[in-house]
Amino acid sequence: MKYISIFIIATLTLFANDFNQAVEDYNSGGYIKALNTFYALAKKDDAKAQYNVGLIYANGKGVQKDLSKAKNWYEKAAKQGNGPAQYNLAQLYHTAGETDAHGYEKARYWYEKALEAGIMQAYNNLAALYMEGKGVKKDQQKAFELFQKAASMGDNSAQVNVAVLYAWGEGITHDKMKAYDNFKKALISGKSEASGYLDKLCSESAWVCQD
Repeated sequence: MKYISIFIIATLTLFANDFNQAVEDYNSGGYIKALNTFYALAKKDDAKAQYNVGLIYANGKGVQKDLSKAKNWYEKAAKQGNGPAQYNLAQLYHTAGETDAHGYEKARYWYEKALEAGIMQAYNNLAALYMEGKGVKKDQQKAFELFQKAASMGDNSAQVNVAVLYAWGEGITHDKMKAYDNFKKALISGKSEASGYLDKLCSESAWVCQD
């Protein structure tokens, strides 16, 4: 899973000058000063500032890493429709799913919200929930469709996942050429784990790999 760790830059708001100064402070290593400014804005319900406070606690920049505080601030921003916060919150619930009785269900909810907000990476992780039947009824075909969607949008993790299903998935119509194409795309974009899968595919079906 991949967390979104991009700082949100302010748009024109009442607090834009303070917000932009905090971004500058953060980028120059003034983490505590940035956090203090973001925190003041976050307390005034600025969703972007709430997300950034969560991000600072999640990454432990200038403060002790605290995922509980990160989750709290992500949730405040997520409820206001902030897509990156929705996605990162979903990931926190996803990784805590084994110990949180409703973690996977909450992860599914927030992944779906993140998708509505245009966060591409949510497709792949939502697909993983369907693949494993965590927080949802297990549905490999649904997972496959979500992986395909993400892969078509350039998500290299999804390209690997959809390629694996095209090559060896149960209940999926196998297509070795599509598997090869997706493994290659993932490899070219820097997904090194695709290499081992590609070697396996080529050893099993050499004809597929003859350019």
